[in-house]
Amino acid sequence: MTATWTRLLRSTPFRLALTFAFLFMLAFVLSGAIVYQMMSADLAEQLDDTIKETYSVVAATYTDDDTRELVETVQNHSARSLKKEQLFSLTDAAGNRLAGNFTAAGLPDGFSMFGAEMPGLPPDTEYRAYTGSVGGNNLTVAFSLSETEELETIMLMSFGWATLIITGLAVTGGALLASRVQRRLDGIAATMVDVSHGRLGTRIPLTGKDDDIDIVSGQVNAALDRLSALVEGMKQVSADIAHDLKTPLNRLQMILESAADKAARRQDVSEELADARGEGHQINETFDALLRIAQIEAGARKARFTDVDLGAILQTIAEIYTGVAEDDGKSLSPPRLDETAGRIHGDRELLTQMVANLVENALRHCPPGTSIKLSVTRQGDRVLAGVADNGPGIPADEREKVFQRLYRLDHSRSTPGSGLGLSLVRAIADLHGASITLEDCRPGLAVVVSFPLA
Repeated sequence: MTATWTRLLRSTPFRLALTFAFLFMLAFVLSGAIVYQMMSADLAEQLDDTIKETYSVVAATYTDDDTRELVETVQNHSARSLKKEQLFSLTDAAGNRLAGNFTAAGLPDGFSMFGAEMPGLPPDTEYRAYTGSVGGNNLTVAFSLSETEELETIMLMSFGWATLIITGLAVTGGALLASRVQRRLDGIAATMVDVSHGRLGTRIPLTGKDDDIDIVSGQVNAALDRLSALVEGMKQVSADIAHDLKTPLNRLQMILESAADKAARRQDVSEELADARGEGHQINETFDALLRIAQIEAGARKARFTDVDLGAILQTIAEIYTGVAEDDGKSLSPPRLDETAGRIHGDRELLTQMVANLVENALRHCPPGTSIKLSVTRQGDRVLAGVADNGPGIPADEREKVFQRLYRLDHSRSTPGSGLGLSLVRAIADLHGASITLEDCRPGLAVVVSFPLA
């Protein structure tokens, strides 16, 4: 239990709750002090008004050279104040008492304060008095402050109890809220521990309230999804590399063993060396392509982004590959450009390589007589680059697989290539925030890359 409270006291949510509770209590105490001062001043003002009004009523009974009625009035008021909460004193100019329930001595004219030091007054009682001259005599009216002090005490007690109750509720509520938040933070921490131990399928539980912690947890879960996909992709790449490079490495070993046998018999090994060089070149190209894809996926090329005219890139590719297509018995039409298509933000070199890979892919896997068409169109706030052909196309169930590293269709395994061309295309598209769709041209295939407008 002690450890739980220690952990709770150290938690950020609980400290924040205590901070807000302290600030709230400080504001409450300050406002209470201001209210208390205002009410005390108002009570004092009301008491002065009452004393002054009572004095005026009593003084009004005096007539010219006749103090009898004034004396009777003072006596009647004095008789009604049995507990001496109200004091009345009427003295002559020499200080002799004419009427009243106490004798005022030495009080100045106007308002004044005095205590119970005067004879005949209740102990520990303060009085507020008003003194004035009536027909040559001194009239004093005084009211006890006990009622005002009682009201002030009630106010102070009320503020005190309210402060204690609110403090208790604030601390208790803060502890409850902090414990709930701490449990959710513990869930995040536990998830991170699981991930650090290799359990990449673990996710932070969400409450469904869409509060700030849920939003952050969702973002962390999305990052974990991407991390898990990358790790799985790396595992798949490792397996694919081990599988796909095993054959060329075996071929290279067989070629070298054959060359060694021929060399031992003093025969010409130039053909074997040429084959070995070709196999080594193919293996190096595969690794270079894998490293290039890894660099692109890491986003290292984003610093080179500028506004690029995608139509100009397609025109350049068409000029370069038109002759190649004709030599291979195929045709490559000049790109169809939409004048309203704007520019995109990207790396010109990578975009050129992307379009070149798509064109080379069509040239490599389509039979003679195939027609290849390039296009750039505008669709809302997107710019679409297309490479379409009327060749054999790709089966619908394999269109997503062709973007995997080193994946090759069955009918393509007899053609040169490493199976990384479309993987590089996907990596370049992802770097530019573009999406790729493969559409059936009936017959043939259309690859459409949709870029956001610059």
